[in-house]
Amino acid sequence: MSWQTGLTALAAGLLISVVTVPAGVSGAVFLLPVQLSVLHVPNPAVTPTNLLFNVVSGPGALVRYRHTGQLAGPLARLLIAGTLPGVVLGAVIRVFAVPGPGAFRLVAAAVLLPLGLWLCLRARHPSSRDRPPLRRRTILGLSVVVGTIGGIYGIGGGSLLGPILAGRGTPMTLIAPAALASTFVTSAVGALTYGALSLIGGGDIAPQWALGLLCGAGGLVGGYLGARLQPHLPESALRMLLGTLATTLAAVYVVQAVG
Repeated sequence: MSWQTGLTALAAGLLISVVTVPAGVSGAVFLLPVQLSVLHVPNPAVTPTNLLFNVVSGPGALVRYRHTGQLAGPLARLLIAGTLPGVVLGAVIRVFAVPGPGAFRLVAAAVLLPLGLWLCLRARHPSSRDRPPLRRRTILGLSVVVGTIGGIYGIGGGSLLGPILAGRGTPMTLIAPAALASTFVTSAVGALTYGALSLIGGGDIAPQWALGLLCGAGGLVGGYLGARLQPHLPESALRMLLGTLATTLAAVYVVQAVG
C-alpha cells in the first residue's frame, strides 16, 4: 500500500466521521463507496473492512458521549440486543449466499429518501408534530433487521435506524449515542464473525487490515470532534443534517444500482 493510499484512507475516515457522527451515523455508509471506487477493496472483504472501521473509529465518539452522560438510558441496550444477533446472521448470509448489492441499494433508497425528505421538512417547520414514538418491541424488531443488513453490507445501523427514530419523535441527543454504541458493539462481533468465516470459506473474506485501521484512525479523531460538536447544534439542525445525509445516501444508492 502506497503512502498516498494510506493518507487518503486516513483523511476519508476523519472527514466523513466529523459530518456523520453528530447525527448518530458512523460514517461507514459513506466510506463504503470510497473503499470500492477509490481504495479498490475487493468484495466481500469490503464488508469486514467497513466493520473494522466502525470498531476503531467508534470509541472516539463514545468516550465523548460517556463523558457528557449521553450514553445512559435503555435505548442503546435495546438497539444492541437486536442488532447483535442480526449482524452474525448477516455475515453468514454475505459469505454463503452472496446477495447482490443492487436490490439492497434500491430498497434502502426507497426507505431513506422519503424519510430524509420528511426530516428536512420537519426541521424547516418545527411546529409540525412527530408521530407517536415506536414501541420497544418494534424498535427491537427493526434492530434485528438493521443488524442483519449491517452484517451483509458492513454499514452502520444508525443510517437506517436514526431517521426512523427521529421521525417518530425520539430526540437526536438520545439517538446519536445509542445508534453509535450499537454500531460499535455489533461491528466488533461482525468483524470477528467474518474472521472466523474466513478460516472455512474461500475468497477475500478477511478484512483489509491496514486500510481498515487507517480509515478507523481517522474516524477515531473525526468521531470525537463530531461528538463535541453535537451538543452545540440545535435539534432542528441535527434533524436537517440527518435528513440531508439520508437523502444523499438514497441518491447515491440509486445511482449505483442503475449505473
